[in-house]
Amino acid sequence: MQELDQNNSFDFSNMHNIDEFIARHDFYILKVASKTAKRYVSKSDEEYSIALLAFYETIQKYDEKKGNFYAFAELIISRSIIDYYRGQSKYKAEIQVEAIEDSHAEMHHDDHLKWEIEAIEQVLNEYNFTFMDLAKFSPKAKKTKYACKEAILFLLNSIELIEQMRNTKQLPVKIIEKKLNIPRKILERHRKYIIAAVEILHGEYPVISEYLSFVKEGENLR
Repeated sequence: MQELDQNNSFDFSNMHNIDEFIARHDFYILKVASKTAKRYVSKSDEEYSIALLAFYETIQKYDEKKGNFYAFAELIISRSIIDYYRGQSKYKAEIQVEAIEDSHAEMHHDDHLKWEIEAIEQVLNEYNFTFMDLAKFSPKAKKTKYACKEAILFLLNSIELIEQMRNTKQLPVKIIEKKLNIPRKILERHRKYIIAAVEILHGEYPVISEYLSFVKEGENLR
């Protein structure tokens, strides 16, 4: 039976023995259950049974659009165990749910960040650079940061220029230089940063966009 490939994708419709696949992931299921419960979970615990059913549910619901299979499985298992605790009437369980939900919210944020990075990486690859390139081309000096901000906001307020940028895979340097009087040297040196910021702020990347808050402050981007 085929395993998940290097990209953690798998066509479960072609799987002949789901039970065998689940059995090979016993340790993973116990690990996620224990992480959510904040204690060691054994196969005799109710949390294990819930996690097992949740893992099966993951297989039924999973498709590649949901991102990494294991991240999705962890999300489903955690939610199922939290729902189980929420259904308990004991005061101790209520305290436990609150603590777990705080941890789960952080994990959920991290998962979304990972998925957003994977998504924007595909967009930036079309411009022949990567998300990791941004650190190198991010503006450092205050004056340069302000100039880049002006260029980004200018593009975000022009659907036509965004479409032009996406079609040509080039930053419209001449137009920005002429309209905003920003030195060409700055625009060309920080071209990748400006393009990435426009794609992130114009797209659906709420977590990543938090790191561009200085661009959004006090401005109407749309």
